[in-house]
Amino acid sequence: MDLGNSAIAYEPLIRLGSFLLVFVAIAAWEMLSPRRRSLLGRRPRWIHNLGLLLVDIAVLRIFVPGAAVALALIGEARGWGLINTLSLPVWAAVPLTVALLDLVIYFQHVMFHAVPTLWRLHRVHHTDLDFDVTTATRFHPIEIIISTGIKCAAVVAIGAPAVAVLVFEVLLSATAMFNHANAHLPQPLDRLLRWLIVTPDMHRVHHSIVYNETNSNFAFNLAWWDRLFGTYRAQPAAGHESMTIGVDAFRSVEDQRLDRLLMQPLRETPGGYAINRRPESGTRDTRGANRA
Repeated sequence: MDLGNSAIAYEPLIRLGSFLLVFVAIAAWEMLSPRRRSLLGRRPRWIHNLGLLLVDIAVLRIFVPGAAVALALIGEARGWGLINTLSLPVWAAVPLTVALLDLVIYFQHVMFHAVPTLWRLHRVHHTDLDFDVTTATRFHPIEIIISTGIKCAAVVAIGAPAVAVLVFEVLLSATAMFNHANAHLPQPLDRLLRWLIVTPDMHRVHHSIVYNETNSNFAFNLAWWDRLFGTYRAQPAAGHESMTIGVDAFRSVEDQRLDRLLMQPLRETPGGYAINRRPESGTRDTRGANRA
């Protein structure tokens, strides 16, 4: 319980410190060894992507500050959830919690592609015309609220210890920035790492403008979920240097502005990005381009 109390007391500082450390490290890696040439450059995108991050942080701190960790503390005190029922030791409870929460995030991600209304929110993340560390921060605040609610429900059901929830939050933030990096990773190392964690080349496929590629590689942290559930795609058909990032309907520089990103869910998406919709006539075909 002391660990949990310490976690909730220092949660904002721990998460902010780890975020800044990883962000600076990834940004430096991108500068020293870029994987792709940037379409728009950093300044036109970073101002708005990081501006959206600040909006998300403000919304979370106002409406649900520390909700997941706080619920974990309550669950520990009242014996809620699977892990509390089994009375697992911390050394077993932490990795089990991380794996189960990561599985929940995987299915949540699939759901945000499968349900058209949720896709309107999630496509804010996908309409970035480039792919770098700030893309990992580019989520609509309503999606963040929904995601937090799902995560909180999972924390209660799992009976996650507060310290494990904090470990998961820090890991998810760090790995999201890593797998969105526009940085070169040696291919032998990439092939080895992607059996365990999502690499930048693996996740970049998910940001392809080609529908079937967009609807693959849903994992954010642990890479094995895509292989297990049949959503894994090794490489984009056009190759990483030549592939197009983004969404057909939002290709202008103006679409990257913060105000446009916040209002984007109200706009229609020509075509059929959601998993359960077919592309309309005249939109980018998905089948032939994805045979690799």
